[in-house]
Amino acid sequence: MKEPHGLVRDGSKRPDGLTLLPWNSERSATWDVTVVDTLGNAYLQQSAITSASAAETAAVRKRNKYSSFSGTHDFFPVALETLGSMTVSTKEFLAQIKNRLTKVMIHLRETMFLFQHLSVAVQRFNAACLANTFAISESTS
Repeated sequence: MKEPHGLVRDGSKRPDGLTLLPWNSERSATWDVTVVDTLGNAYLQQSAITSASAAETAAVRKRNKYSSFSGTHDFFPVALETLGSMTVSTKEFLAQIKNRLTKVMIHLRETMFLFQHLSVAVQRFNAACLANTFAISESTS
């Protein structure tokens, strides 16, 4: 389910997804997706040293934001970077999805399609950001 409403009483927290069927331990899984700019000023110095550090920082922020879910849901912060890196927990979550897809799907390439879909989404985001950096100038005749 995309962007579920009513998970918490104050309504200010709304993750990107929620499984309708139990995920682990009879609890639903919730996730929130974040894409951070690897080359952003806030992340550039650490990104030059450690791969996926910007994504890891974003994942920690998401875990803190949704800490109230820990008793009732399995929360997965899905954090990606604009240059393609992702957190270890994101890889583990995607591996769990892969295992579940493999058990129920006829096509064994479903996992590949999932990663391609994520890759295309990040590329579209990058293209939109890049397009907004160009100044439009009027040509004079």
